[in-house]
Amino acid sequence: MSKQETTRASVALGMGGVGLGLVTTLGAMNVPMSVYVQLVGASAIGAVIGKEIAAKVGPTELPQAVAGFHSLVGLAALSTAVGDFLVHDTSHLSAFHLTSLYLGAWMGAITFSGSVIACGKLAEKLSSKSLMLPGRDMINLGLGAVSIASMLAFVKTGDPSGLFLTTGSLSATALGFHMTASIGGADMPVVITLLNSYSGWALCAEGFILNQPVLTIVGALIGSSGAFLTQIMCDGMNRSLPSVILGGFGTATVAVEKGEILPHKEINIAGTVESLTSAESVCIVPGYGLAVAQAQYAVAEISKILIKQGKKVTFACHPVAGRMPGQLNVLLAEAGVPYDIVHEMEEVNQVMNTVDVTMVIGANDTVNSGAEDDPNSAIAGMPVIQVWKSKQVIFMKRSMATGYAGVENPVFFKQNTDMLLGDAKKSCDAIKNGLAEHYKSS
Repeated sequence: MSKQETTRASVALGMGGVGLGLVTTLGAMNVPMSVYVQLVGASAIGAVIGKEIAAKVGPTELPQAVAGFHSLVGLAALSTAVGDFLVHDTSHLSAFHLTSLYLGAWMGAITFSGSVIACGKLAEKLSSKSLMLPGRDMINLGLGAVSIASMLAFVKTGDPSGLFLTTGSLSATALGFHMTASIGGADMPVVITLLNSYSGWALCAEGFILNQPVLTIVGALIGSSGAFLTQIMCDGMNRSLPSVILGGFGTATVAVEKGEILPHKEINIAGTVESLTSAESVCIVPGYGLAVAQAQYAVAEISKILIKQGKKVTFACHPVAGRMPGQLNVLLAEAGVPYDIVHEMEEVNQVMNTVDVTMVIGANDTVNSGAEDDPNSAIAGMPVIQVWKSKQVIFMKRSMATGYAGVENPVFFKQNTDMLLGDAKKSCDAIKNGLAEHYKSS
């Protein structure tokens, strides 16, 4: 995956690996042919449904699709645990098996409910604002305590009635709902990675329940890689992992002073083209708005035109830009932007003061100077791309509204910032045509 030319092959290899794991597992099951027929039939139905859903998922719907599929993984883990409980006499099961069974149900329930809320928020069917119930942390801790007590009682007694397993599953479902609802929209990229980790550990528990090492190994890989990615995302947001797990991540209540409405400057397409043709170095900062407008191809063409004229062009991607990790990087790669001109936040910030023009396309929270300057900001302390340090900033947005986090951006009103308002795709197409016409006539 280090080269664009071979990335599709890496996906094919991954699919082949999963397929081989499935075939190996099925071959080792040693069950009647009728069971295999049921499995193949169910798999075929699932494959058709999955293909239809995937065909309808666009670049902007990918985050909620991922969250939606995570909910299915959680539901599968919960169902597997419940099924195992129903077919076994739990009084004869080992403590290890009982623990695996309970954790499979618990992790499955929390993954399912948390993913449902995340999907709703990412799809903007639910409010992106955090749910601020009184005693929020105590609610989470109380539900966690109920879960632990239920697990201890389940393992000790075998729980033939299913009371403790039911209690633990319901408490996990409530915990998943509440924890995810308590997290603000700006932190959804971290939630995605955390739910990915949860789904892996649920799969790992399934492997122990079913005595299938392949499931355990794959689940451990997903769970651990998701945990590592979550830590990377937390570092990118300058938050702590415990605060994510407990919920209410990045939602501290602060008093924000509202000052006078500041004036902003606007620029048109002709002025933008003139600034780009006069610049020697250009930095392009994509955000979720670029994905919504599907402007990546036009932006890629703009960069090619400028590079052909000998100008230095770089792209800067924040680690949590978009609604899921790497979303903007994938879009740029899809449009053919070379890997070697796409840089991380830390690299770009070191040289931002040498950049002539920075084009911010659909980003907001990841370039908000308030994160550094305003201790009362909801994103205070979050590392951001310091676009305001360049000589000129051209901010491309639909309007002067705030971003997904609902936080005002002081960069809009700085002296070196010009706002280019309108649809990003139309604006980028117009800029591309303007540059082509300029260099054609010159």
